[in-house]
Amino acid sequence: MRGKQLTMPNFIDHRSIVRTIWGSPDLILLIFAGSAAEFALNRAVDWLFFTGKLPGDPIGRLFSTVRYAQEIVFVDEDTARRTLDRINAKHGSVERQRGQTIPDWAYRDVLYMLVDYSERAYDLLYGPLSGSQQRDLYAAFRRIGDGLRIPELPQTYAEWRLDRRRHLDRDLAYSRHTSNLYRQYRRHLGLWRYGLLLEIQALLVPHQVRRLLHLSPNKLLSCFVRMYGIVEQCNLQSVVHTLLIPPRYWPEVRKFDRIWAA
Repeated sequence: MRGKQLTMPNFIDHRSIVRTIWGSPDLILLIFAGSAAEFALNRAVDWLFFTGKLPGDPIGRLFSTVRYAQEIVFVDEDTARRTLDRINAKHGSVERQRGQTIPDWAYRDVLYMLVDYSERAYDLLYGPLSGSQQRDLYAAFRRIGDGLRIPELPQTYAEWRLDRRRHLDRDLAYSRHTSNLYRQYRRHLGLWRYGLLLEIQALLVPHQVRRLLHLSPNKLLSCFVRMYGIVEQCNLQSVVHTLLIPPRYWPEVRKFDRIWAA
């Protein structure tokens, strides 16, 4: 029709809980605090050491991953597909350099982490997702997984929960890469931020991860986090970001909000 512009549909529906979660700097930081623990234990963590990017700059790698995620979650179908194609091309390049193929289960592990820690982070700050939100969360990430050509993904949230448990039981082990990566976390965060990271990880991660890393949840910190809604209402989020992230990365954190607002 003349005078009307056709708009491309969103890759992820604008009402999706995924947009709420991945538009919140607080939740994003929690997601990656938990993922940092599980990444270090994954049996395929050697792939992250092959490029050297994660151990060389773990916090910068976090923000790079967030940018990719937001270029999928907050954009139209065509833009998201182009981002997914770029990610696939990068994975293919690393595989060619190493002369090996990244295992399918390793791709699923990473996708499952993002699903699980999205839910765990939201639960920690705001309470449990509803059943419909859980199904929406998994359906959105399954679309992303399909775009990344990850095979054998479960069809439903309930099936995913079972497969997630199997992956946790099978794919985690403490290794020299684990200790190396945690040394890098400590070096890049500094002593007291590193200590806070461990405390937050203890609140977020599944039992299997806590056991392997010898993490013990702090009840006092858990109570503080549960009251975090008060901090949000007072617009004191920047205080929390200051506690978690070194100063040179503060501008990157502020970009999260701007992308969500746009």
